[in-house]
Amino acid sequence: MTDYTSFDVAHLGNVELLTPTFEESLWFFRDLLAMRVVAETGVTAGAGGSGDGGGNSRSAYLRTWDEYQLYTIKLTESADAGVGRTSFRTTSQAALERRVAAIEATGLGLGWVDGEVGTGPGYAFRDPDGHDMVIYYETERYVATDDKPALKNQASAFPGRGVNARRLDHINYLAKDVVANGEFVGQALGGRESERIALDQGGYAAWWFHFNNKSYDIVYSDDWLKHGNRLHHVAFAPDTREDILKAADIFLENGIHIESGPHKHAINQTFFLYVWEPGGNRIEFANAGARLLLDPDSPVVEWTQEERKKGQAWGMKTIETFHTHGTPNVSPG
Repeated sequence: MTDYTSFDVAHLGNVELLTPTFEESLWFFRDLLAMRVVAETGVTAGAGGSGDGGGNSRSAYLRTWDEYQLYTIKLTESADAGVGRTSFRTTSQAALERRVAAIEATGLGLGWVDGEVGTGPGYAFRDPDGHDMVIYYETERYVATDDKPALKNQASAFPGRGVNARRLDHINYLAKDVVANGEFVGQALGGRESERIALDQGGYAAWWFHFNNKSYDIVYSDDWLKHGNRLHHVAFAPDTREDILKAADIFLENGIHIESGPHKHAINQTFFLYVWEPGGNRIEFANAGARLLLDPDSPVVEWTQEERKKGQAWGMKTIETFHTHGTPNVSPG
């Protein structure tokens, strides 16, 4: 049976994205995705931006329209694209303390840090691949002002423009060692595996984990370049498949590189579209439809390499850049 502490993490909280083209990336998220800027910090970093989220870099905090917390992503000016700090919210203060103890037991804890905009104190750590993370419980709920919704059971008014990204869905990291990172998520965060791709020679090509009823919150994919500490993609969820089809037209009209889709994944059955935002980070728009993992003891679904050669659900083959593009961009060694 699933241990109750496997529900200590509520969900992926928010993600810091690094970009070398701050204004263009801000336009992408604010204007094309219809996200709202709720705070800005720092000063323009220029070509030598540190990308550490510190005072030398400009950051904008943006929220999707039905985000209950104050913000969804922190966009930070940097010399390179990539992922900064990823945050996870726990289900209670006691759950936070249990997860901190579990993280410390791995030897990868960094210590307590002050909260970001709208969040309380958190415990910082890194996964085995070096990705920067923090876990927290206290949070500030968004209070709508000029975007007050007609219905009181949503966080703000439906924007009715652009992609209308409703919420943050999941994050996919590139990793030198998928197995080590997946085992860390299970041990340190209590993540439950949903699906995985087994390699013929052993190990996994990719591993999907979830914290509650969604089929996945965090994914590790094999970094073919073995660089480590890179981002594969961040995913946002609009309401319907039709929204994703419309998003493809919006990106086409605005000169955004469409990498793959719209189509349907075989793994976890997500309807998807992949694009590269102006800074170079891969962004997915994902809609899983009615598929939820309500069974707390749901068995993991394992795919073989031979099965994955069949491509996506409707037969489209996975494109080459899906296995090679990540941020920061690196050259083959």
